[in-house]
Amino acid sequence: MYKIAQGSFRALRPGDADFEFSPDGITLVRRAAFEISNRCPENYRHLLAECISHGWIKPVAYIPDSEYAWDKLQS
Repeated sequence: MYKIAQGSFRALRPGDADFEFSPDGITLVRRAAFEISNRCPENYRHLLAECISHGWIKPVAYIPDSEYAWDKLQS
């Protein structure tokens, strides 16, 4: 069963100004990424890496509008 979230959300993608944030004012941290397990077979890792490099699979971060607004006020 799926639960549909209520409220409004913003999708952030690579290239968007707010896809990265800086918690300490120096380091940039991406809001979304891929993590491939060491147990993933090598041929699948290469396939996933190729799909990511071609842009067929992209990281997307969803953030509630209220949290996004709060982040903008703090910066």
